[in-house]
Amino acid sequence: MTDLDKKICDVFAGLVVRKDLVKTVKGNAIVPSYVLEYLLGQYCATNDEDSIESGIQTVKEILAKHYVHRNEAGLIRSTIREKGRHKVIDKVSVALNDKKDCYETEFANLGIKKVLIDSGTVKQHPKLLVGGVWVIADLEYEHTEDKDASPWILSTIKPIQMSHFDYDSYIKARSQFTLDEWIDVLVQSIGFNPEYFGKRSKLTQLVRLIPFCERNYNLIELGPKGTGKSHIYSEFSPHGILLSGGEVSVPKLFVNNSSGKIGLVGYWDTVAFDEFAGKQKKVDKALVDIMKNYMANKSFSRGVETLGADASMVFVGNTEHSLPYMLKHSDLFDALPAKFYDSAFLDRLHFYIPGWEVDIIRGEMFSDGYGFVVDYLAEILRHLRNQDYSDQYKEYFSLSQNMSTRDRDAINKTFSGLMKILFPQGGATEAEVEEVLKFAMEGRKRVKDQLFRIDTTYADVDFSYSDKLGKVKPIATLEELEYPNYFHKTVSSDDTSLPDMDAQAQTTTGSPTTEAANISEKQPTEGHLTFAENQRGVSYDDLFAPYLKGAKHITITDPYIRLFFQARNLMELLETIIRNKAEEEEVVVILVTVEDEFKGDQQREFFEKIQNEMFSVGIKFAYSFDNSGSQHARHIVTNTSWKISLDRGLDIFQQYDMGDAFQLANRNQKYRACKAFEVTYIKV
Repeated sequence: MTDLDKKICDVFAGLVVRKDLVKTVKGNAIVPSYVLEYLLGQYCATNDEDSIESGIQTVKEILAKHYVHRNEAGLIRSTIREKGRHKVIDKVSVALNDKKDCYETEFANLGIKKVLIDSGTVKQHPKLLVGGVWVIADLEYEHTEDKDASPWILSTIKPIQMSHFDYDSYIKARSQFTLDEWIDVLVQSIGFNPEYFGKRSKLTQLVRLIPFCERNYNLIELGPKGTGKSHIYSEFSPHGILLSGGEVSVPKLFVNNSSGKIGLVGYWDTVAFDEFAGKQKKVDKALVDIMKNYMANKSFSRGVETLGADASMVFVGNTEHSLPYMLKHSDLFDALPAKFYDSAFLDRLHFYIPGWEVDIIRGEMFSDGYGFVVDYLAEILRHLRNQDYSDQYKEYFSLSQNMSTRDRDAINKTFSGLMKILFPQGGATEAEVEEVLKFAMEGRKRVKDQLFRIDTTYADVDFSYSDKLGKVKPIATLEELEYPNYFHKTVSSDDTSLPDMDAQAQTTTGSPTTEAANISEKQPTEGHLTFAENQRGVSYDDLFAPYLKGAKHITITDPYIRLFFQARNLMELLETIIRNKAEEEEVVVILVTVEDEFKGDQQREFFEKIQNEMFSVGIKFAYSFDNSGSQHARHIVTNTSWKISLDRGLDIFQQYDMGDAFQLANRNQKYRACKAFEVTYIKV
């Protein structure tokens, strides 16, 4: 157990579960994670290994005995008949039989219908009427000669979700964690290992939770396949529903005018549309129009009557092209169905999650640490829907007056949602508030920038904010920094008039994109570069080659060249030096680092292997240890009077799968996502 695992187990005793247990008990049961974690929370909400093992066996026995597999439904029905009574775990939906004036239940996997259920239970759990709810139910069997009567009798029914929680205790417990610790707790609760995510990537994951804690929040995420876009909405909360295929009717979603039955938005906190993208998808224009009105005004019509609801809308889908292709040839909404490719609809979106920044999920990215039983966190988020944190930045900052009301509302709602998730107890510092505000503004700016490309009648908006001293701080999206030449254009722009990114050396922005053939021609100059987290297109060749070219003696000072990936970074820097020296020349490279306290022998082995390999290509590599404790600076110094100061040393890339030979990030640095870092070039 990590220190964080121990802390969350102590502070939230009985409300956390080890996240890898879900896979252990799931087997071939096709149930959402929150159903399994509900059971694990009953028997495994502890860090005692013996109790966990015992609890796992209990949960497995419960699933084996009571979960209904569709191919074993006949056996379960027989068991109920023979025993007279049996408890089942199944997804249940209820419909009103208006001819008989009664409510009838249908069990999805068990395959039985028209089981009577009393109106009091339906009133207590109205979601039974729409979409269905996972339950633990006691069923009885009693044969009758009446052909119209069902032999199945529903004795008791209990939806699988928490019945109560103590919010005040949650707030008190949150205060015992730092912000970084709390973010890691939430990321682990979602099921991911926070070690594989940078700060920006963690916040991106947490934005997916905002629809559960913010009313009428409109979120879109478009990106490559396999990034876990729909996981949260299908597995995380009993208060959200995921509609597969992205196609849905007006009666199902809003209201059936003939029956008067309210649709999904009236019963669920979050309605998510999976596989929303696809240009060829058929979409009912009436649905788009009603959806636009609902997303803007929180209301929809039933004949002459206007109804309101507070369900948040989430749209997730796969993009068909790479980010630079979309920026150069179309826009970031390019993959949407034609009917939804409508500026009025898109303007109602509060936040655009850049799915291309989210890593494709790999096996090692899942957590085996402790996190909240998701049902507990789902109830907390639902409780937070009643609160408003949108004004908490106004003490320190003000938004540009140039923004429309819709822009402000979008930013305020995202800001409020993230503050509820990160600081439910309040007390955020000015710097922490500013970080959340900037992130909220960027997500809305991404929407507005694309609207301007699609429809030039939209006025250009100044996305900036001011601090208390009146200093104006502009907001830029990461794709704007990475691809400035493709970014500032509209759909009608002539592509041929755009400069070719690959032909230019971006020397003043944090976005070096020069081709390798041109790098050696670039003249080194003094300056400072800042790179954002998740930025791509960065390499050691871009950063260092012009400054190392011609050097005969290079000293690398970095106290953190200890582990395998750090030694590999060093090796890649040496490869850059090799590419930029004459074949017949020799270069002396000296590394000054700190000896690893526990794995010093392995560290030496790495360096000696590098030393032996480099000798044959004219690199005389040597290393020394400075264990005085005074070494903190990280820099590269050459005999040609250049000093390159690195705030993160060579460790500028986020984790990637080094064992996957077919992953581009493993073979080319420019395809890796960066950590946030800065580089300063000084002539000494």
